[in-house]
Amino acid sequence: MKEFRFALKQTVPIFFTYLFLGVAFGVLMSDAGFGAGFSAAAAVFIFAGSLQLVMVPLMASGASLLTIALTSLFINARHIFYGIGFIEKFRRMGARYPYMIFSLTDETYSILSSVRYPEGLDEDRCAFFIAMLNQSYWILGCTLGACAGSYLQFDMRGFEFSAVALFLVVVTDQWRQYKTKLPFLVAAACAVGFFLLLGKEYFLVPTLLASLAALLVLRGPIEKKEGLAYE
Repeated sequence: MKEFRFALKQTVPIFFTYLFLGVAFGVLMSDAGFGAGFSAAAAVFIFAGSLQLVMVPLMASGASLLTIALTSLFINARHIFYGIGFIEKFRRMGARYPYMIFSLTDETYSILSSVRYPEGLDEDRCAFFIAMLNQSYWILGCTLGACAGSYLQFDMRGFEFSAVALFLVVVTDQWRQYKTKLPFLVAAACAVGFFLLLGKEYFLVPTLLASLAALLVLRGPIEKKEGLAYE
């Protein structure tokens, strides 16, 4: 299937990142006393890398459901902003609409927001396969890590940098691909400003809000520079 092969090529970098980070999560779950079934279920029904890693010590310490829920909301609030630009695209995908909302992780968003589909391919099918493949990589990593955690000793230092490296590659590729650098400069200015003002614990959500507002105001000049029709 052409769409599946295309999606597979786009997600190869995600495979290695999700495999390593998923293994790290599975090992942490095993060390905390949770079996492989819990790790696999988390990968299937939660599917949020940073949240899952934070969830392990919360569960191990017996944190309340309210504490876990509020932590989840705080960590994953950025996905609200990610989804805004894809509402109409996902809605037209019919029965796949709920899954596309659920599966919109940072990495999947990065691919879907920058991918260029060749002529002759069904874009909706490609997008669905990209999301599905990414989650399958994460499920595989989490399950392998949980199974191996009981038998192998892992040095966890450096695992988390895989995601940082992936984002650097994605941002660099988008910087080279797009004519206007305004979105990057706006996001960088907002991030630095709120980081200095609020600190690393609280800067993310205000940064996303301010960046979204600024980009909506600047949408016309940005689309004109990119040669897109302004609607």
